[in-house]
Amino acid sequence: MPLPPKLVVGLGNPGAEYSETRHNAGFWFCARLADTLGVNLVREARFHGLAGQARSAGVWLLTPQTFMNRSGQSVAALMRFYRIEPAELLVVHDELDIPPGQLRLKFGGGLGGHNGLKDITAHLGTQDYWRLRVGIGHPGDRNEVAHYVLKPPRREEREAIAQALDRALGLWPKVAAGQWAEATKVANERNPAPATQTTQPQ
Repeated sequence: MPLPPKLVVGLGNPGAEYSETRHNAGFWFCARLADTLGVNLVREARFHGLAGQARSAGVWLLTPQTFMNRSGQSVAALMRFYRIEPAELLVVHDELDIPPGQLRLKFGGGLGGHNGLKDITAHLGTQDYWRLRVGIGHPGDRNEVAHYVLKPPRREEREAIAQALDRALGLWPKVAAGQWAEATKVANERNPAPATQTTQPQ
């Protein structure tokens, strides 16, 4: 039986210069989830990130402060300390191959060239963990990808991403209960119903 998550990781880059960039979609989600669960994310040197626990839900939230390509250092440190298994991990990250406004929830699979996922997988020694992919769209030229992900989304993209994050938060009760099949079905709808409330990424 699928296990509910004991750790939710939002990926991004630390620092004000990166806070509004596309690559920080995972940070945006984690900040919203922390607000929803009443969790205060504080700097934890031993975990190389900002972390907090929602005791009622039995889940840790983590935003690594190691920069994207060293995310695994932070994730593995917390997982080792609290003896969390890879199957109990949910990583939320930006996804180039999905348009803004779309989500994809999946267990395991490829890494799609994402440096954060690559480093987490290297540290854990497995790709078998949950991922929530937040669409940011693709610039159309692979040579522009590095520049693209480190720039803020355009206004219409930002609004679409905000809607997707609203939907992702709406899925949390199912995810927290380990109802992954139901959550996946809703998350992966190609033409989702618009969210009832739109907020901007934090």
